[in-house]
Amino acid sequence: MRWHLPLILGGALLAAGCAAVGPNYKLPEAAVINAPTAQGAFVSVGSAMTADEPPDHWWKLFDDPKLDELIEKALAGNTDLRVAEANLERSQALLADVRSSRMSGLADAEASYVQQSAEQSLQHVQPPERYTYNVGLAISYDLDLFGGIRRGIEAANADRESVAAARDLVRVNVAAETARAYSDVCNAGNQLDVLRHFIAVQEQSLVLTRSLIAHGRAPQFEAARQQNTIDTSKAQLSPLEAQQRNAAFRLATLAGIPPAQYDRSLLACHTPLRLHALLPTGDGQAMLKRRPDVRAAERLLAASTARIGVATAALYPDIKFGASVGSTGAAADLLSPLTNRFGFGPMISWNLNRSAVRDRIRAAEAQSRASLAMFDGTVLSALRETETSLDDYGAALDRLDRLQAALAEAQTVRLRTEQLHRGGKVGGLVALDAERTWVIAEAAVASQQATINNNQITVFLALGGGWQ
Repeated sequence: MRWHLPLILGGALLAAGCAAVGPNYKLPEAAVINAPTAQGAFVSVGSAMTADEPPDHWWKLFDDPKLDELIEKALAGNTDLRVAEANLERSQALLADVRSSRMSGLADAEASYVQQSAEQSLQHVQPPERYTYNVGLAISYDLDLFGGIRRGIEAANADRESVAAARDLVRVNVAAETARAYSDVCNAGNQLDVLRHFIAVQEQSLVLTRSLIAHGRAPQFEAARQQNTIDTSKAQLSPLEAQQRNAAFRLATLAGIPPAQYDRSLLACHTPLRLHALLPTGDGQAMLKRRPDVRAAERLLAASTARIGVATAALYPDIKFGASVGSTGAAADLLSPLTNRFGFGPMISWNLNRSAVRDRIRAAEAQSRASLAMFDGTVLSALRETETSLDDYGAALDRLDRLQAALAEAQTVRLRTEQLHRGGKVGGLVALDAERTWVIAEAAVASQQATINNNQITVFLALGGGWQ
């Protein structure tokens, strides 16, 4: 019968080339990502924006070396990113494990001093005591005729790619939150400068009012009223200072260091971030390719599709080819023809509970439909977030333009009033009131600049960061 062996091997290898059962993955035509309106230009792009693609490291558009340094440190030490990297390494190890599952091997060895039970073999003579041993080596190779293992590898690889996209999503968020925290530090510093200037103007006004009271030209309560206003303004200093320090604490923890080790030199930043070019947005198609969460959801859909094939393969027999060698028996006959053994040939296993197998196939198909719905939802959320952030940014720019126009008008009035005051045509209180109006306008601009920075970072976050 030895001539049957080549036929068995040849037939098995030929069968191993069969196509894997289950659907081959292809992005469904009906997926939202394929809609022309999802791939075109954004409807909320305004005059301060351009259709150019954002650069990989979008924060460099602010041209701030300190910001570049902070983001570099955060990407090197962030704890969430360390977790994401470890998850990716775990996913790669699981993929390697699945890839090696076609081949299995087992080696064993045992030695003992034994006496068999006489009554177990229905005897009444005490068996001899002796040394026995068992050594063996068995290997098997799954021919994977219907592609269950191949589909499993396909699913595990898609899972790994999804985890890699999740890692990129963490990087995108770490970069954005670092930029946001640095922006908060600088904008709080700017608002503190404006507030201190405002308090100085109020104190000058109080000095002049007290002089008028001393000469009987103003009522006594006017000084108390102005002092109350000064105290109210000073009460705003502590919250702004705390806001600035808290942002510095966030920067420290984002970089993986305790808040107590925050960089105190950051508190010297009093200048808001400024883009030195129009904000680049690209289009929907490029944004959806760039966003890590969209990539992760698409890879999960691919994994779910592959698992339909894994479940379907259980409808068919699983054929392995195995071989074993070994030796078992008394130690006195070690490795003799009486104790040596070997075997080789195909091994077939088949789940005959067809109903259970088909139930698992239906469950896998339902999971694939759910993954498609999740993918569509992720795409829609990405489009909504981008359009919303662009719309908010456009509205914030429009408000800033109006506030800057009001600031320019207040500046003009302040300069004219100072000229009149020096010429003796208006009193000091009038001049101080004009300066106070100018500082109030300056405070409104400073607050709006903080909003602009926040909106810019939100737009870049919605656009996907820059990791391809």
